[in-house]
Amino acid sequence: MRLNCEYLPATEVARQELVLLHGWGVNSSIWRTLLIYLRPWANLRLLELPGCAPGAELDRGEPALQDILAGILAQGPRQAVYLGWSLGGQLAMVLAAQNPDRVAGIITVCSNPCFVSREDWPGMPASTFAAFRAGLRADPAAALRRFDSLQVSGSPRSRARMRQLQKLDRRPASEDLQYGLHWLETLDQRAALPDLNRPQLHLLAQSDELVPAALAQSLERLLSQTPGARVRLLQGSSHVATLDTPAQVVQEARKFLADSDLLPAVAAQPELLAKRDVADSFSRAARVYDSVAQLQRDVGEELLRRLDTLDLQPEAMLDLGSGTGYCCPALQRRFPLADYYGLDIAEGMVVYARGQQQQARGWLVGDAEALPLANDCMDLVFSSLAVQWCYRPQLLFAELARVLRPGGFCVFTSLGPGTLRELRAAWAAVDDHQHVNRFLPVAALQSAASGVPGVHLSLDTHQFRMHYQRVGDLLNELKTLGAHNMNRDRPGGLTSRRTLQGMLQAYERWREEGLLPASYDVVVGVMEKL
Repeated sequence: MRLNCEYLPATEVARQELVLLHGWGVNSSIWRTLLIYLRPWANLRLLELPGCAPGAELDRGEPALQDILAGILAQGPRQAVYLGWSLGGQLAMVLAAQNPDRVAGIITVCSNPCFVSREDWPGMPASTFAAFRAGLRADPAAALRRFDSLQVSGSPRSRARMRQLQKLDRRPASEDLQYGLHWLETLDQRAALPDLNRPQLHLLAQSDELVPAALAQSLERLLSQTPGARVRLLQGSSHVATLDTPAQVVQEARKFLADSDLLPAVAAQPELLAKRDVADSFSRAARVYDSVAQLQRDVGEELLRRLDTLDLQPEAMLDLGSGTGYCCPALQRRFPLADYYGLDIAEGMVVYARGQQQQARGWLVGDAEALPLANDCMDLVFSSLAVQWCYRPQLLFAELARVLRPGGFCVFTSLGPGTLRELRAAWAAVDDHQHVNRFLPVAALQSAASGVPGVHLSLDTHQFRMHYQRVGDLLNELKTLGAHNMNRDRPGGLTSRRTLQGMLQAYERWREEGLLPASYDVVVGVMEKL
């Protein structure tokens, strides 16, 4: 069974892989409040669980629990820590018991290994559970509203939490939720938990009306002889602890991971350039950019032709790195029924484009590695010569996968490491400094995309050449475009006259038929969201 998976790589240094499993009656949106605390240090996979999430697509027939578990593992990395809330915590327990080689540890939040009470075990009374299940059969929507009220009961801000739950991107409730209720009723991991050979943390909420706080004592007794097992009680929280106390949940989880040697120290890679420098440089260039952008126009036209190979009629399309909006009219002529959105990291470019192309649906300032867009909102992302400024391509491809609808495409061009090789060689002849922007090779892009679930990327390269009378013409063009050297390790201060003259002389060796060439290594990519 294929499950919908949203992949969010760490925004800083990834120190752990986390797979997040939601509970019954909600979807992966229940984790949103935790992301700001988790993303700097963890690669995250948020799964939608059929039979548990309202409207999540089900295969024909009743989904077997083992099919769901296999689908979770299929979307997970080779090994990960599984973080489960409510029923998701029970699923994490089952996964750890059945597949210890794939589970580095488990963290459960407001989860009971045996949800329905037994003689010697606290939980929901069997009669209450049976009545709720009957209500779901009679009126799924009313039953889900009733369940929401039970989840927020005990919260210090119950009305606010109810509003948050109701704003989750949930589809209508249906009888398919009966499958998840069946698992909630029948799963019993009390015998398996003490024997787990993996670190485990169980977070319970002080004011939880569904998983009673008294469970903490029962769990502590059950796990008293189990190394690496912890039970903690969250103060001031109801069943929706991820909404009530998200910072406390992550604080406890991170401390547990560190104490369990599951949060290894990883050296941060130095940034090759500052995005702020890129944004400021292109903002300054906005009004004169098109006067010298012949290469950019040629590459943009080539990318527009690439659209002819795709079977696509988008309703919404994003021009990523839209610059002055040059490609906006062509994209709108090609897809007249689609809403066009332009986005650029440079505010100056967006302001200029908005004034030039007023027929667009909207213009946005944003970073390609952190798009200010909702999930599954675009059918096409078009990006010409912007990707080369993204030095964390896994973040880029994960964001593209997030905003594209299933079956959508991203077509893009980028610059490869062979770009301006003549200029690079001429500078190398006179000093050891970095004078020319560095760009990622095809292999780095392909490797990054392969780590993002649910996408397929194909790449090829094309060579473009521009010609100049003098090297100074090339340098002035790069400066006018805003594409001059922006590497962090670029030389500081002014280049000496002697060094500059040496570079100019070295470049002359490339002259052919009276002109100086400047080569551009252009990468063309087509990414499909499966």
